[in-house]
Amino acid sequence: MTLQKYSASGNDFLIFHTFIKKDYSELAKKYCDRYNGIGADGLIVLVPIFPDTKFPETKEGDKKVDIKNVDFEWLFYNSDGSTAAMCGNGARACALYAYNNGLSKNSIKFLTGAGIIECYVSYDIVEIALTKPTEIKEPFSEEGYEWWMVDTGVPHLVTFVDDLDKFNIDIARKLRKKHNSNVNFAKLENGKLYVRTYERGVEAETQACGTGMAACFLRAYNLGLVQDVTRVYPKSGELLTMTMKNGILHFKGPVKKLFSVNI
Repeated sequence: MTLQKYSASGNDFLIFHTFIKKDYSELAKKYCDRYNGIGADGLIVLVPIFPDTKFPETKEGDKKVDIKNVDFEWLFYNSDGSTAAMCGNGARACALYAYNNGLSKNSIKFLTGAGIIECYVSYDIVEIALTKPTEIKEPFSEEGYEWWMVDTGVPHLVTFVDDLDKFNIDIARKLRKKHNSNVNFAKLENGKLYVRTYERGVEAETQACGTGMAACFLRAYNLGLVQDVTRVYPKSGELLTMTMKNGILHFKGPVKKLFSVNI
């Protein structure tokens, strides 16, 4: 088996494709381990669309996609072996992998647990359209901050601060467990958005989180604090662009292949 490692905004993933659809959680735990394995934030497995493939119900407002035009299904695992419905940076890495390996053209549609994700690859720049976001909870106060909770493919808590050094790993871990959600601290400066994220499954702060940045952008957009197109910077410092198009969140940025390894 050959694993390829890709990085999207500092999020790194091990990826391979196969005709065998099964549980790869133990493989994820083994090879995503940064001390005893290869090391990655997650494992992505691409499999064909089989006749018995189940598609999630379309949310109201989502574009309907002809399943005949869906290129493949992904199986996504966090580094601890748990599964996730969606991962924004993982989706961008997955799209470039599929294109580089001849599994799709540069316009790609694939099935995730959150629904159909549409991507477009232009050299090393990948843009994706997320599924329609859903607000989970009205704003509330906890641990001295005001939070907003939204599902941008997976659930995210968002708070805005004047200094990202206020990111508190203990508070983030506590809220992650209590609300079963990723936790984001965001800062607005000169029309740009800066984000730090604690991710479920990784159980630590990551270099970037695509759906987390999307959640922060959506909150700022709903409050009238940012424009339709906004520059967003995760902890890694890499520039991404978030865009609101007809109620759908899009984001794009560079993806790079790091290496391949035979296991």
